[in-house]
Amino acid sequence: MKIDILAFAAHPDDVELGCSATLIKHQKAGFKTGIIDLTAGELGTRGSKEIRASESDKASAILKISIRENLGFKDGFFQNNEAHIMPVIKMIRKYKPNIVLANAIDDRHPDHGRAAKLLYDACFYSGLSKINTVDDIGNNQTAWRPKALYHYIQYNYIKPDFVIDISNEMEQKLEAVMAYSSQFFNPNSNEPETPISSLSFFNGLKERASDLGRMIGVKYAEGFTSTRLIGAELLTDLI
Repeated sequence: MKIDILAFAAHPDDVELGCSATLIKHQKAGFKTGIIDLTAGELGTRGSKEIRASESDKASAILKISIRENLGFKDGFFQNNEAHIMPVIKMIRKYKPNIVLANAIDDRHPDHGRAAKLLYDACFYSGLSKINTVDDIGNNQTAWRPKALYHYIQYNYIKPDFVIDISNEMEQKLEAVMAYSSQFFNPNSNEPETPISSLSFFNGLKERASDLGRMIGVKYAEGFTSTRLIGAELLTDLI
């Protein structure tokens, strides 16, 4: 199955927080979307990797994505090296996305920035025909390089290079985020408090989206950065 927009995440819930409304918007417009999680998020203070997997399934159904896979990298300790780049290349060649979305280039959690660099390198190397990979049944994969790689914004504020209007998708995004009930605000939880489990963090998601939306004259928006220059055919393509 070819996926038009493939979002990668260091942990389950990264995509939901950072760019899920953008995925929803494109899915509604007829594009095939998917998510690849690098780890199971097993080092998270709250919950467990088994609970996180169940929550990920719930969120995926809300987002109506076509595929979701988990590469099973070790949370907190995966590296930007050959052993970790090669499985990512296999996913890129398997689904042949035109656009890849990846973690923030720099963030509070060190996994996020490291995943961003890993994805940048994997997208490049995936286009080199002399790097050989095989699919799950042993067939040789062909080289494939996505047309674009964009990074969503996470805990730390980063000035975006562009934003996407998500005014009609914001409530669905919040529903997908709250599918991870072990991780975020839950007044009935007895789990330890974390920087992302407070009500203020949850409210902050809406506030940031509102602020980015205000900048382009809409209600809500999600922001992205790009390491490459962004072009357009016509000035009217921009709002």
